[in-house]
Amino acid sequence: MPIYSALVSQPYFDIIRLIERLHRHFLDVLRTELRRLGIEDINAVQALLLYNIGENEVVIRDLKDRGYYQGSNVSYNIKALTECGYLTQERSPHDRRSVRLKLADKGLTLCNAIRKLQNDLAAALGGDEQTQAELVTTLDTMQRLERTWTDFVQYGRIRSL
Repeated sequence: MPIYSALVSQPYFDIIRLIERLHRHFLDVLRTELRRLGIEDINAVQALLLYNIGENEVVIRDLKDRGYYQGSNVSYNIKALTECGYLTQERSPHDRRSVRLKLADKGLTLCNAIRKLQNDLAAALGGDEQTQAELVTTLDTMQRLERTWTDFVQYGRIRSL
């Protein structure tokens, strides 16, 4: 008897496994780049957090609400990144519970290095029209998958796309 229902496609399960592997590999890429840059005071997850903040000024709650990070995890990493000089924190004058985050110069420098790495990796995939079309199709599929999972988590149901 097959493990998966006949109604569910094998590619769906392969994609789920690939998503996890790709995330781990991406963290390996960031670890390698941090080593190359001689950065030893933060880890790959923290570097990714900096990259996701980028040049924006964000509230911690926004990082959690976007689904990037869990509460205790993001709080620990933000504290470490602030102590290492990558982030600055400022309490909102209107809501003392709200803390705004912004990259310090050290964080901006690292973020720019990661952005350059990302551009180099994207260029390595190829810039031809076929590759671009395949990436657009892949992005569309991944966004549909994200919407399906988000709907299930938020509403406890699955809607047709």
